[in-house]
Formats: sequence, structure tokens, C-alpha cells
Amino acid sequence: MPPASATATQEPWKPPLGDGVEECWAQVEGVRVRYLRAGSGPPVVLLHGLLGYSFSWRFTIPALASRHTVIAVDLPGAGFSERAGAIDHSLRATARRFLHFAETIGLTSFDLVGTSHGGAVAMMAAAECESGHPQLKVNRLVLVAPVNPFSPHGKRLAPFLGSRAGSAMFRAVVPAFPLTQKFWLARMFGDARRIPADSLAGYRAPLAIPGLFEHGLSVVRTWNEDLRELESAISKIGHIPTLLLWGEKDGAVFASSAGQLAGCFRNVKTVIFPAVGHLPYEECPQEFNRELVGFLERSD
Repeated sequence: MPPASATATQEPWKPPLGDGVEECWAQVEGVRVRYLRAGSGPPVVLLHGLLGYSFSWRFTIPALASRHTVIAVDLPGAGFSERAGAIDHSLRATARRFLHFAETIGLTSFDLVGTSHGGAVAMMAAAECESGHPQLKVNRLVLVAPVNPFSPHGKRLAPFLGSRAGSAMFRAVVPAFPLTQKFWLARMFGDARRIPADSLAGYRAPLAIPGLFEHGLSVVRTWNEDLRELESAISKIGHIPTLLLWGEKDGAVFASSAGQLAGCFRNVKTVIFPAVGHLPYEECPQEFNRELVGFLERSD
């Protein structure tokens, strides 16, 4: 059982890495960023969702590593990356920071997989490559239940949490979060019986580093403005081959928005996993990996 917290002189407990997975670090805009690297071949970058981190992809990395160089990043402020403090966590700024990370580790072109808020970051990053970062190219997009302008969920809650009153209320309940984490994790699944045995400890581990919830609050502060910018940015990436993966019972980003989002792309495939929630890469990893690998291996 991992320790609940870590002292300033003690490294926090981290979930064990899989075979062939290396823990790496990069310095990006003054922030120390952790990422996992595995395999060899054409690069695929994996972007986690809000309050997630590279641990989310533990069942995905082995499925890709036999034919790809897999990069799973802990975005600044999340996972075991440095808590970034008072930097801009708007969607566009986060996307640009990610692209600086990609440049720092030597990437030029890559496939990009993003889930939830990371899916929104992926779309914005791809749009930025079309204008502000032409030296980088996103070859394919895989969007897993991505935050998008066509799902109404969160459009009221996120701005409230980002407000002074909402932030104060959220901070007041944060101390109780470890006691209620199992409940909130269960809400991410279509069937709570399919929660992997290591999920609770794995998602709890970064809480040993102060500042994770402050990072989350800074992200939601610009939520609706970010969605408006994203809707405009999507028009720049309609030519990129795209795979949309969704759980039918997703209560965080509604699967009903998949059709409208798919209509923004000219070369798109949509897969809805029956009776699955917001985290298909954990709830039905074999089916998820089959769709992901098949899409990345196809020739257009």
C-alpha cells in the first residue's frame, strides 16, 4: 500500500512502470515536466485528461510500443510534473506549452492521442501547428471523449468552480477528497465493477505533491472562453485523419456530441463503446487498443 503523503525530503510513491517504459524529464518554460517513453518507431504522443496523468495510459502504452515510440506526458501542474504556479492554463496556452515540450524532446511530426480535456488540448495543438508552429505536424488525431463545444456538460459548473465563491467552496471540501475518491472514480465508469484494481492508488499518488487541485481550478477558470476559441480552431484541422472514441455511458462529456464533432472532420471514424463510461482505455482496454492500433496502422 503506497504512503498517503510524502515529506519534502522523500520522493512520493509512484505507480510502477511497465516493462520497457522509461521515466524521463524535460524543462519546458521553466517547469520540470515528467513523461514516460517506450518502444521505437513513428512517435505517438498521449495526453491525459483533467486531474489525470500518464498513469491513465498504462494499458495503452504496451499495445503501441511494439511499433511506435510512445510518449505519455504529465502536463505541467499535473501528475508528477512540477506544479506550475501562476502560469496561464487557458486551452491555447496549454496547447502551446505542449508544443514547446514536443520541440524540446526533438519531435517534428507525430500522431496525437488526447482524452477529455487532453482531447481539447490535442485539437488546439493541432490547430496551432497549422499557423504558429508550422515546423511541427500532427499526422493523425485520436480524440477520446474530448471536451468539445458541442457537449453542454460543464458549461455552467466549470465557470462556477473557477469563480471566487466556487473556488473557496471547492478548497473547503478538498481535505475530504481522498475519502470520497472511490465514489468519484466510480462515476467515470459505465460499470464500477470494471474499475482496475490499481486505479484508486494510482490516481491518488500525485496528491502527495501539493497544488494539483489549484492546477485544476486554474484550468476551469477559462472554460467557456476556451470552448469558443476551440470551436473556431477546429475549422483549421478538418483535413487531419481523426478517430473519435467514446463510451456510451459517458457522464462527463456526452457521447451525443460525437456526431456534431465528427462533422467537423472530412476523414473521420467514430466508435462508441456500449455500456462504457468516460475512461474506455481503462474500462475496456482490449477493445480500445484494437480500435486505436488499427487506426494508427492504416494507410490513407
